[in-house]
Amino acid sequence: MFRNIMNELAAWYETGKNKIALVKGGKSVGKTWTVIDFATGFFDDYILVDLAEYTDFTGYISKERKPEKIHAKLTTALDKYDFEGKLLIFDNAQLCPMAVKNLSEYARFKTECRICVVATVNGILPGEEECADRICVYELMPMTFDEFLKVGKGRKLCKYIENQKVSHMPEEVRDSIETMLEVFFLTGGMPEAVSEYYKSENLANVDAVLKKILERFAQYLIETTPKKYQEKVMAIWSSIPVQLTKENKKFMYGYVNPKARAREYEDSVRYLVKTGVVRQVYRIKNGVLPLIKQKDDKSFEIYHLDHGLLRVMAGIMSDQIDTEHVLDTMDGMLAEQYALAELHANPNVGELYFWISSATAKVDFVYEGNGEVIPVDVQTSPHTKAQSVKVFRQRYENQSSVRISTDDMYVKSGLLNIPLYGIWSF
Repeated sequence: MFRNIMNELAAWYETGKNKIALVKGGKSVGKTWTVIDFATGFFDDYILVDLAEYTDFTGYISKERKPEKIHAKLTTALDKYDFEGKLLIFDNAQLCPMAVKNLSEYARFKTECRICVVATVNGILPGEEECADRICVYELMPMTFDEFLKVGKGRKLCKYIENQKVSHMPEEVRDSIETMLEVFFLTGGMPEAVSEYYKSENLANVDAVLKKILERFAQYLIETTPKKYQEKVMAIWSSIPVQLTKENKKFMYGYVNPKARAREYEDSVRYLVKTGVVRQVYRIKNGVLPLIKQKDDKSFEIYHLDHGLLRVMAGIMSDQIDTEHVLDTMDGMLAEQYALAELHANPNVGELYFWISSATAKVDFVYEGNGEVIPVDVQTSPHTKAQSVKVFRQRYENQSSVRISTDDMYVKSGLLNIPLYGIWSF
């Protein structure tokens, strides 16, 4: 399955000599598969070093910094000496705190091959910022709607979406796109689930795949979480569907445990986010630039990694959904989770936050764009007025806002309306 990151890796191949490629992101989103697929098209061969399996080597590079010694240890571990023209792939780099720093040095020493480091992590790895001039960082998350369409030979539909800003979209094309969007709402973007849908076109089979992924996630958390966090991490993980459908507008520790206190769970929340199975969005106190200075570290939302996984984790099977109102599943929460992922993948959108007024108004997402603050409202019904965004714009006197809805794309009085299917292209 083609992933958009392929274009970025191709650019690294052409221009990133002596720099390592760091591919990081969510769990089970196809990072290793994608890098191997890339390697088969651009290199003579590849060598996969799973740091979860080569534990002696992993421990060694956590301490040894000299590239010639790392090379000697690596050739011994692999029993291979010819790396010329190959891509060396170091998987599960999150297990080795010094992997990024020491392997970036190794790349400058071993110039006849190229190096790619793969990590399941949400956030910054140790050494990543320190070695910024020696690495090219790429993120891979669940598949976006355009990637989903391309798997199903829907590249022409993607072109219509890309061109909707300048040309009218025929009604029959729009109907086809909306039908595929409804399917995507149910499958989600996990590659295994998408592959199963296109293989069988059976949503019950897709549900079964998503259940297995959730089981693997739970087992992964049990096996990798330090004992001092394990009970709390699993409790937070289990509370996600309830957290996202509650009336309160932010993450509530009370939904994890009625007696929970923030200070007792903060480290567990940070650990869960870092594992790459959930996403975190912080609240801003005020809608003024720069937003990073308005970030409230104590107030946030925890979203799932993927909207398909969220649906199944909430116990909603595909045969229980009203086919006339797919977009309203979980009272529109599925649409919000979907919009988060699509906005995150859009290179024109900055870091995402949310905003709550002192009363009840909530702006789903806020980001910096073109030197101003952009509030975003997500709706699943046409012609809906974004009252919370109106409150936000009046308070902070900003000129622009975004509404994501089922309406066609248009601009009016500073409001850009984006169809749900076109978030990735605006």
